[in-house]
Order: sequence, then C-alpha cells, then structure tokens
Amino acid sequence: MLIMRIYLVLTTLLLVLNVAMYVFTRKHWYLNFSWKIVRFTVLLLLIFALLFVLERYVLVGWRVLL
Repeated sequence: MLIMRIYLVLTTLLLVLNVAMYVFTRKHWYLNFSWKIVRFTVLLLLIFALLFVLERYVLVGWRVLL
C-alpha cells in the first residue's frame, strides 16, 4: 500500500509538471505523454483493485471451503 501511495504522489507531480510544461511551451507532446501516464495509472489501479478483491474474497473463501 505504501508503494501505491508513493507511485500516486509521483504520478501526480509528473502530471502537474507536464501540464506546466505544456502551458509554457505549447508542445502537444506533453499532453500526449500525460494522457499515456493517466491511462497506465488507471490500468495499474484496476489491476491492484482486482488483486485486492481476489485476496480479500476469493482466497479467504477458498480457505473456508478447505
């Protein structure tokens, strides 16, 4: 969980820096890179949530059946 918090803080800082660089330079590369970062972060959060649900409900339920 600590790793995920650190990742989210660093991602937020990177997004803020990318948007600031876009405002100063008007290069669309920074917005495209920000969009890629957002997509990757959402995918990573979905995988993390899926693993959390798997651990919380499926594996604990499986141990009860054994």
